[in-house]
Amino acid sequence: MKLSILDQSSISSGQTAGEALQASLRLAQIGDELGYTRYWSAEHHDMQGLACSAPEVMIPYIAANTKRIRVGSGAVLLPYYKPYKVAEVFNMLATLFPGRIDIGIGRAPGGSAEATNALSDNFLQQVYAMPEKVEELLHFLYDEFPKGHELSKVTASPMPPVPSKPWLLGTGKKSAMLAAQHGLAYAFGHFMSEADGEAIIQSYLDSFQSKKQGEKPQLLLTVSAVCAETTKRAEEIALSSLIGRLQQAKGEGHTVPSIDEARKYTLSNQEKEQLENMKRNIIVGNPQEVGAALKQLQVRYNADEMMIVTICHSPEDKRRSYKLIAEEVFS
Repeated sequence: MKLSILDQSSISSGQTAGEALQASLRLAQIGDELGYTRYWSAEHHDMQGLACSAPEVMIPYIAANTKRIRVGSGAVLLPYYKPYKVAEVFNMLATLFPGRIDIGIGRAPGGSAEATNALSDNFLQQVYAMPEKVEELLHFLYDEFPKGHELSKVTASPMPPVPSKPWLLGTGKKSAMLAAQHGLAYAFGHFMSEADGEAIIQSYLDSFQSKKQGEKPQLLLTVSAVCAETTKRAEEIALSSLIGRLQQAKGEGHTVPSIDEARKYTLSNQEKEQLENMKRNIIVGNPQEVGAALKQLQVRYNADEMMIVTICHSPEDKRRSYKLIAEEVFS
């Protein structure tokens, strides 16, 4: 089983944004050492509890300070940007770090309505134009515009020796079908989807249209997981993230609380129910439990790769979680 990392660069209580970004670098370095396949940095806007709003800035920093692991975006929110500029950025990254750059593409706003308006005057129209924007981006990445096309004389320089690997990210059938139509690798956000994931992924596999000889569908499943030496300890660590989400929903805080802070939080009956619902979308346990759960999901969804997102208060606990999972899965 291949393992990868999705990092949201969450900020913990008592931590600065700069410290959170440094913790992200250390996590990527640990992933590099442990044999994780890729590290993706997420794009979010107007979220005070998350430190990364620009993966295109984080990617070269991570790539320059690691050796082997692939580095990419999870995702570039394409409706905000012109495909040509995105292609220029990732062609330059792929030139600097040949064979190590992924370009994950998404359509979500990634933040508040106010942030969306600040970033784009016509976001919804650009979402509707997503199929055309994806096609244009791919033409720029591979320098393969048809002859006579109005953009065929434009090159997204520099053209790298090995192009960045494009992935389409999503949680619904539209994204799955768009990935299949363009012969793209697909990353399904299991941890944030309430849809019928198996049906969505099956539609991708069934509809995949190979654009190059021998090309096959490639599926990555993103899951939320927290692992510790014991189940009890893993549940304590995971509680911080869950309570933090409840607090953020009420506007009471933006950072991930410590375990002690989370324990002291008084839950209403409604919040107790919300907490139980949230637990259903996260794998929590000791290495054997987490490893078994990941394997079960991999088989259930026919996934080539499992990408793990872990939110907790302590950077040390987060790194330990990824280490324990790798040792269990790779042993």
